Amino acid sequence: MNRVVTVAICTHNRAKDTSEAIESVVLQSYAKEDIEIIVIDNRSTDNTMDMVNDLRSRHGSRIRYIYENKLGLSVARNRAIHEARGEYILFLDDDAIASKDWVHEIVDVFESDPTIGCVGGRIDPIWEAAEPYWIPEEHRSVFTILDYSSKVQEMPAPSIPYGANVAFRTSIFKHMKPFREDLGRVGNKLLSSEESELIARLRENYKVYYTPYGQVQHKIAKERTTKKWFLKRIFWQGVSDAVRRQDNSPILVFKHIIRMLQAILSSILSIFHYKSFIRQITKICYRNGSLVGILRYNGRG
Repeated sequence: MNRVVTVAICTHNRAKDTSEAIESVVLQSYAKEDIEIIVIDNRSTDNTMDMVNDLRSRHGSRIRYIYENKLGLSVARNRAIHEARGEYILFLDDDAIASKDWVHEIVDVFESDPTIGCVGGRIDPIWEAAEPYWIPEEHRSVFTILDYSSKVQEMPAPSIPYGANVAFRTSIFKHMKPFREDLGRVGNKLLSSEESELIARLRENYKVYYTPYGQVQHKIAKERTTKKWFLKRIFWQGVSDAVRRQDNSPILVFKHIIRMLQAILSSILSIFHYKSFIRQITKICYRNGSLVGILRYNGRG
């Protein structure tokens, strides 16, 4: 007998993409009657509500529309957890498309071991424009690309699945807090690290697994392939890491300043070596973000 699962899609002003994400879930090989799809509309001002209601009229009441007025990705995800009726909750980004066997493969991993609390799957990019040649390999993850392993296996810390394709055993939230709402994207603020913080707590009692077979494709919009967006995203990663750690010691502030000055010097020395130069600029942005996170978000500025 199939387990009932909840697929949660949190969205903000992406009606067209959300429609395609929902359609990919409707077409799953998993038993249709055992999948509920909940769309958390996080204060959209476009036609998201009408679009979801239209799909509901065509595909039935297993598609649920929920409006969440408080802006924030973590807020929307926590609302999804609260509303979920399934034994497992599978999060799919509103700009992602699930492969046909996605639900089946994720559930299979959960069913293999009751101590598995979180399962993530492979995430392949759909580039709207060509992939930029200048992106440092170690930072491709900021585009939510994940190809961790060619087989199903446990992910030891600090490795984690990414939010575009991550699932949880719903029962774990009966005795642990969900996503921290001071982390995660809010409007144009590219805060993140809400997944890594939650999964770090989850690992105290549960295992985290990866499957390459529960695969989704993730759209990467043209505007996200600019240097401006990339460096902004790196800056906010620095902010996010500082907020997550909640460490505002003077020693840490001094460390970030020293590392940033080292990166500035290295960038000057590597100005004629483009990829090396980009790497140093990336380090500067990250350290700058870390300082902002410590001083502004942790109460010292």
